[in-house]
Amino acid sequence: MVPAEPFPNGISRYAIGGLLVGLGAVIIYLGTGIAAGASTFLESTLSYVSEQSRFQRYLGSRDWRVVFTLGIVLGGAIYAVVWQGGAWTTEVQPWRLLVGGILVGIGTRVGKGCTSGHGVCGVGSASRTSIVGVITFLSVAIVTAQLVQVAGVSP
Repeated sequence: MVPAEPFPNGISRYAIGGLLVGLGAVIIYLGTGIAAGASTFLESTLSYVSEQSRFQRYLGSRDWRVVFTLGIVLGGAIYAVVWQGGAWTTEVQPWRLLVGGILVGIGTRVGKGCTSGHGVCGVGSASRTSIVGVITFLSVAIVTAQLVQVAGVSP
């Protein structure tokens, strides 16, 4: 079902959120010289417990990546508690969340990055690779959502 208007709660919250995400990306880049992105979090975190070479590529940046990821999770939790009056909940079945997470993880490896890295930092840097990646992400997401809706799948 498509809402009668695209932004039924107003556009300001989306504009403010976008500005804050962009500001965060700028601060991370100025502070570290590294484009912000979440897809390398797992590999960099595994460097704490594994000596495999593929997990050692991010030794110099793994600490800020942990802080970055915790900030994403805690930011969402704080928003839910302060402005929504309680913990975030979903009607989506846990197995669907798990399968979706695995598919997103595979996609970030195949796409050589995540939507946050490509969409915020890559497009902001006018990277052709990132622009093509974001167009691909969005196209596949739109087509998938439409197919799922037509198939009558619900949470």
